[in-house]
Amino acid sequence: MAQALGRVLVVDDDEVIRQLIAVNLTLEGFDVATAVDGQDCLDKVAAIDPDVITLDVMMPRLDGWVTAGQLRRNPQTSRIRVVLITARAQEDDKNRGREIGVDAYLTKPFDPGEMIRVVRELAGAATSEAREAGDAAPAQASTPIEPDNETGPLPGGQPGVS
Repeated sequence: MAQALGRVLVVDDDEVIRQLIAVNLTLEGFDVATAVDGQDCLDKVAAIDPDVITLDVMMPRLDGWVTAGQLRRNPQTSRIRVVLITARAQEDDKNRGREIGVDAYLTKPFDPGEMIRVVRELAGAATSEAREAGDAAPAQASTPIEPDNETGPLPGGQPGVS
């Protein structure tokens, strides 16, 4: 991968939000692809091979919860960092994201600068692990990033950690 910052798949059924996220990440130097819902994400993920997926929760066909769960259970996609970006801000929703193994949870409306910071951190961790794996060393689990108030990476966001 020649991109300095990594590849991001932006998944949201709202075209305005999807484009807002995609444009902000593109301007930061990320290679960005988009999907309109969870099923579209799963259909495209192997070909795109993203480092990070930003994922809305409330979508038609396949919601973000089910999509994140399927990404985590599939050995080919379980390493991809997942950021839920959603209007669902209840503690139960954040706990559900933690249980599924998402790496970060941002609530709408979100600050684009905060979203870029979170994606940049997760993409950096993902590309570091890929380099380690390429050197025939087992990828080490990254240190969980502490939450930043209402937004930011979840502690223990690694699959199988609760």
